[in-house]
Order: sequence, then structure tokens, then C-alpha cells
Amino acid sequence: MKLDSLYSKKIVLGVTGSIAIYKSAELIRLLKKAGCEVQVVATKSSKEFIAPLTFQTLSGRQVYDEMFNDNIEFKIGHISIARWADLILIAPASANIIAKMANGIADDLLSTICLASKVPIAVAPGMNETMWENPATQENISKLLNRGVKLIGPNSGFQACGEIGNGRMSEPKEIIEAIEIFFLPQIFKDKKIMITAGPTIEPIDPARYISNYSSGKMGYAIADIAQKMGAVVTLVSGPVHLEPIQGLNLIKVKTANEMYHAVKDNIEGIDIFIGAAAVADYRLEQPFTEKIKKSEDSLTLKLVKNPDIISSVSKLNNVPVVVGFSAETTNLEENALMKLNAKKIDIIAGNLVGENKGFNSEENELILLTKNGAKVKLGLKPKKMLAKELLFFVCDYYKEKIK
Repeated sequence: MKLDSLYSKKIVLGVTGSIAIYKSAELIRLLKKAGCEVQVVATKSSKEFIAPLTFQTLSGRQVYDEMFNDNIEFKIGHISIARWADLILIAPASANIIAKMANGIADDLLSTICLASKVPIAVAPGMNETMWENPATQENISKLLNRGVKLIGPNSGFQACGEIGNGRMSEPKEIIEAIEIFFLPQIFKDKKIMITAGPTIEPIDPARYISNYSSGKMGYAIADIAQKMGAVVTLVSGPVHLEPIQGLNLIKVKTANEMYHAVKDNIEGIDIFIGAAAVADYRLEQPFTEKIKKSEDSLTLKLVKNPDIISSVSKLNNVPVVVGFSAETTNLEENALMKLNAKKIDIIAGNLVGENKGFNSEENELILLTKNGAKVKLGLKPKKMLAKELLFFVCDYYKEKIK
């Protein structure tokens, strides 16, 4: 399945008066490279930063910047621009345009198009930290979010005014990745997917436990994208510091045994199981009921094996596809293949973990191996993008298996 969700999409790109507008030129280039048609709509203040001719040259289309323009009204009409678009993207979005959108003001071409549109709208703010943190701006952003407007960024860092803080417009590549979500195909419509994510923790005593470095970011990314692809998602999550994903069935657990039983009790009717959690292999045979005092020079703890969740799922007859993860420090492909065969699952996603890799990183890379002998490498990229590519791969495998 091709990853071309932006191909032939019609994007209205609104540009406003922000120094971050220089990034909009690169954004147009990337949108065109992805196969989009781009119609730039510029506010009056934006022309103080970059002349419309730059955007016209990059987009290959006349830039529209005035509400009452004979060419627009005759050829397109300001309402028709809104009807033409598949997505309205405002980048950079100034505090002014955000305030207009939040309060239903339509006093220029861009704000009128936004008010007249029924298509998704995304804003990528670009402004000074103080303006971004101002309660009025935050209130306006909340209004837009409640209406379904997509917020992209902003980032934190050095600003043109010399200050450091939130308000930097997201980089063009980040914006492209974010808007691709709008156009994800509904390849899992009505399919039920269960995903495990995060670490498990195994108590030693009331104050201590055994665990690992898993952040849950990969599993949560898979759950988020799967839901946006139409799946009915059940997410069984160990303890993480991540925002809950709205709309899915979230089951919170702590220990490996709790995760095992949560999976077992909810697996009926599941079409695809993806075990992305970093489940502790061992637990204390008998956790201490009181905090252990530091008295001896050494301490021996007796550990016993935890149940193997993925292996238990693979033995069921009613789960067509089982996907596991293999976090390794060396010999990635060899170890992932051994795990694939030992657990008798359909697909294994192997990744290296260690310093600046895997668990707590915002990016990852995977090697996908199947029991049919297929092998695909997914290069280093943000985990949401990686989740999307993984799910396309799983979908293709699923379709072949259930034929």
C-alpha cells in the first residue's frame, strides 16, 4: 500500500504577518513534492515580510490577498476557494488570525475563507513567547481546539526577538507529517485492534519496583494512528507519562500479570493484536510487605517468570494477526527472527534500544520480519510516521492472511 496520502490534495495555505513566514516557502516546496496543489492566500501584513511573487513562483498559482478582487470573484469567488480545498492550513498563524477565527471575524480574504469552509483547518502558530502565553491567545486556541481545528506546534526555542520560549512555528517537515493525519485512509474501518504499550512494574516492596525504560510512545503512536485509520482500538497501557488518547478503550495496568489478564479478558473479537509493551520478564516470587531496610552488604531477590502475553495470544484461534516487538541491544535481525519463531507470531518489529535510541526517543527505526519470510526496513523517523508505515504493512499482511 502506497504512503501517498497527500497526493493530489488541494491545500489552501494561509500566510500571515509573522517572521516565521520564511518557513512557508519551504513548506510549499514540500507540499508540491508530495503531489499537492497549493493555493496561497496572504494577509496584508504578510506582504511586509515576503512578496507574493515568491509564493506564486513556488506554488505555480496566483497568490490571492484581497477580499474584493475582480479576478477572484470572476474566476473562483472567495466562497469557492473554501469549497475547492481539501484542507486549510495557516502557517504561520499569527495571534491576530487566531483571534479572528476564534471569534468568527471575517474582515479579510483568509478569515472569510476559514469561516466559509467545511473542510479541516490546521494552524501552525508563529509568534513571540509572551504573545503565545497571553491568556487571550490561550483562550482563543482553546476555542479553536474545541471546534476541531488542528493545532500544530508551536515549538520552543530561540526567537527572532532574542528571547527563548514557546511560540516558534513548527518546522515544515513536522507540519507535513501532522497534516498527513487528515488524509489517512480508513483501512481499518470497523476492525478491532488491541495494542499493549509502556512498561510494566513489578513490586519489590511498598517503595521499590523492577521496571524498564519504556516510555510507551511507540505503542501510543500506533494506537492513535490506528484509530484515525478507522479501527476500534483497545489500548492496554502500563504506567506512562503520556496524555490519554480520546475515543479509544484505555485499560490501565501496572504489573505483567495485570496486563496478561487485561489482554485475556478483552481479546475476544479482536482482529489484530499488537504487543508493543515492554513487559517485565520476571517478578519477585514474594514481594516484601514492608520497606526493606539497608542493613546487609548484599541482597538476594528470587525472581520467577511472568506469563508470556504474546505467546498466549498467538495460541488463540480467533486472532488473525499477531504483531510483536523485539527491543535489542545487539544482533537485531538475528534476535528478532528468533523471537518471531519462538513465539509463533505473524510479524515482529525489531528495534535497537540504548543511549538516544528506542525507549524515550521521539524517533525510532524498525525492521519488520514476517513468518512468511518477508523483511522490510523502516528508517529513522518520528514515531507517529513509523506507526503509520507499520500499520500499512500490517494491513497488507492482514488482507493476505484472511483471503
